[in-house]
Amino acid sequence: MMNLLHGLLVSEAEEMRLLDLMSYVMLLMAAVTFFTLLVEDLPYGRYASRKYGFPVGAKLAWFVQEMPALLIPLCLLLGTSGSKLGHLPNRLLLVMYFCHYIQRCLIYPFLIRGGKGTPFVSFLLAFVFCMYNGYLQVRYLSHYADYPAGWVTHPAFVSGSILWLVGFLINLHSDHILRNLRKPGETGYKIPTGGLFEYVSGANFLGEIVEWAGFACAGCSIHSASFAVFTLVVLSSRATAHHRWYLEKFEDYPKGRKALVPFLY
Repeated sequence: MMNLLHGLLVSEAEEMRLLDLMSYVMLLMAAVTFFTLLVEDLPYGRYASRKYGFPVGAKLAWFVQEMPALLIPLCLLLGTSGSKLGHLPNRLLLVMYFCHYIQRCLIYPFLIRGGKGTPFVSFLLAFVFCMYNGYLQVRYLSHYADYPAGWVTHPAFVSGSILWLVGFLINLHSDHILRNLRKPGETGYKIPTGGLFEYVSGANFLGEIVEWAGFACAGCSIHSASFAVFTLVVLSSRATAHHRWYLEKFEDYPKGRKALVPFLY
């Protein structure tokens, strides 16, 4: 991989321009996705459709589609001597990134109970995105991100790190609630309760949005910001679709519960 990069990019300046371009392309992808999702829900889970390809088993889909976000960064770190890896802010931001994807790749898929298959098109798009974003985030942090002395005590880094941790914990707790909605042998959908589900239908989505918003705040770069914006667009759409589905499915669904932001939306 690294030999290929050196063959395509003559200098570090060219690669840095490539990383910047990839960030702007991700923002463009977010805009296109936003308008697309205004007219059609993401084809997965309860919204899955055969027109988007054959279903891939839930556990297998999550494990495989998220794996590039872990393997490509590991290859980048182990196969090169990143010039910025000795800097504390870069290391801490990489820890945030890897904590999420270790959990998402190596733990979360094996905790799934049942779950509908993921249409192949959705699976493939997620796989490609994880490749793209894994390279973008980790290559930038390991080789190019340059922070001033004392950045780890800067309000942006401190508040962003706290936000990341809060979002990470919300996401873990909300996933735990969803996994345990049904008792062994039970089928069908139930109304989630507990934690932030008392206030919003998409508590798990809210957690991940907060997590990557904190990462972007701590990182203060177009690279992390583009990832946070893309996450916001995709997951806010999922939360809105889930909220609408719950209201249609359950007559006794809590009327005061919002879709994504407690008390507001």
